[in-house]
Amino acid sequence: MTPERVLQHPPLVLDQRQRERYFEDGFLTVPGYVGAAWLDRLRAVVAAKIEESRMLTASDDQFDLAPDHSAEKPNIRRLRKAVDQHPELWAFARDPAVVDLVADLVGPDVRFHSSKLNFKWSDGGDAVRWHQDIQAWPHTNFGVLTFGVYLDDTGPEQGPLTALPGTHRGTIFDQFDDAGRWTGAIVPRDVATLPTDTTTELCGPAGTVVLIHCRVVHGSAANYSSRMRPLLLNVYSAADALPITPTPTPTSKTGVLVRGQEPTHVHMEPYPARLPPRWDQVGYRSVFAAQQAAASRPRGD
Repeated sequence: MTPERVLQHPPLVLDQRQRERYFEDGFLTVPGYVGAAWLDRLRAVVAAKIEESRMLTASDDQFDLAPDHSAEKPNIRRLRKAVDQHPELWAFARDPAVVDLVADLVGPDVRFHSSKLNFKWSDGGDAVRWHQDIQAWPHTNFGVLTFGVYLDDTGPEQGPLTALPGTHRGTIFDQFDDAGRWTGAIVPRDVATLPTDTTTELCGPAGTVVLIHCRVVHGSAANYSSRMRPLLLNVYSAADALPITPTPTPTSKTGVLVRGQEPTHVHMEPYPARLPPRWDQVGYRSVFAAQQAAASRPRGD
């Protein structure tokens, strides 16, 4: 569904100017949208998962652990396939208040795609370099977004999501190095073409929702504060936007219609970028692993 058609549907949660701003900028922040009851439930999941991680010494299919993780001092980078790791996370992902907000930006028929919980640990939690999401999971159109919710107050010192306004209307960059290896990041020579002086930090109190268009350039700085920055991220698409390559981290809920009706037709838009690796054949670790591996190799650009 095109943005013009989306905007023709009456809004459910947002006002019309907010919806227009999302399509102008490629992102939208809704401060304090998720209430205290859900935040308490989600924080309880975080606490339980931190305790569970103490038993591990290496990353597995559920946990992406930092190299210095230990039982005494946990350091989790990501909870993978989050909706499969705890029933509360799937209950939240399909809550009407969540999917109605998504519907205001992709149209009334909404499909669930994927899920992760990023921890951005205190005292040095990993930065994420400039990147776009769609290259990891191309779809037949660009009606795909990430719904993120900060579980705690998040300011500049916690390494919030940052985005470059309007870049969703520009180039879809190939996120490969010169040797053809997937990096999950925009290479420096392409970063040099971007309006990085327009960087917008997407901060807010606990419960703030950040909505990220699949094409907008975004990233986040390291977290050198004394507080962790847990951020739950769920990806949704318009129901008429279908994946054209295997999903990097499929969940048991990937492809489930969470709102509206199944479409009778697919909406097609040209996808001009290079396709990602075949994740079902080569496997997918994480954006952290891909970007760090790329940073450790000599640059040819």
